[in-house]
Amino acid sequence: MSDNHPVPSERARELVRGGYDPHIHISPDVVERRISDVQLARRFLELGLEGFGLKSHYTSTAERARVVSEAVPGIHVIGAITLNRAVGGMNPTAVEIAAREGARIVWFPTVSSENEQHEVLAADPNGKVPVWVKFELSLREAGVVPEPVPVVDGGGELLPETRAVLEVIARNEMVLATGHLSRDEIFTLVDGAVEAGVRDIVVTHPEFPSQRISPEDQVALADKGALMERAFTTAYTGKCSWEEVFEATRAVGAERTVWATDLGQIFNPPVEDGLALMADQFLGAGFSEEEVRVMAVENTRRIAGVESQVRAS
Repeated sequence: MSDNHPVPSERARELVRGGYDPHIHISPDVVERRISDVQLARRFLELGLEGFGLKSHYTSTAERARVVSEAVPGIHVIGAITLNRAVGGMNPTAVEIAAREGARIVWFPTVSSENEQHEVLAADPNGKVPVWVKFELSLREAGVVPEPVPVVDGGGELLPETRAVLEVIARNEMVLATGHLSRDEIFTLVDGAVEAGVRDIVVTHPEFPSQRISPEDQVALADKGALMERAFTTAYTGKCSWEEVFEATRAVGAERTVWATDLGQIFNPPVEDGLALMADQFLGAGFSEEEVRVMAVENTRRIAGVESQVRAS
């Protein structure tokens, strides 16, 4: 594990106090991660951060989130489910069960999305590939070949099972996150979600290589009511430039942008530093302290489903 990473400024740490990191990947997981959930909860508590969202590509984290929250009083851990093939794909029953167990976020397909299949099929098993692609290849080596999970039909319309999932999300007042869908799928899904009455919609890391949603398209999606997620790792690992992130954020506006880190990989910075490291980047690009607070605290608390007041300094 490398620790040759930038260290956040004290100003940045103070600005993100009371915020949540709604999108992280930590252990226990199917691959090695930088830190465990209980350890991270303790670090968040020390730094004045309010909580985090547990994301797994393969299983619901609803029960686990409740256990970690109880193990570390003062930290609120958010459960989630990702609609990949491992949970049955576009499965309204799985979403309903997750909701009743306390899950807050529903990610649409990521590793199982039709949009990402080229990443797996074209991957060089001996080359440098993303962590999740390497794991998907290991499943195939074991003879387990998960089918992709469609969200729309051949004509680009939402499938009946997708609409059924949206109904469950709306009724349980959950957050819809778009996962690794393509640009066109995201527009169709957001329209369907709005029609179904879903209140909180997040477009997951729109700068991610398999999506590359333009600032103009991001503005159009925000106009429909969606928040744009800025994920720290997308720019930090060179999948896009920081300037692309700043340009899109300026176009959309801080009030329609929510931060997350997508951290937890062993080669990336400590998860608990992510939000503050983002704050330093955005401050350096000319964003105001108030804009940083909105993106790092106000909007992450909205995703967490809690009121906007923050922990006292």
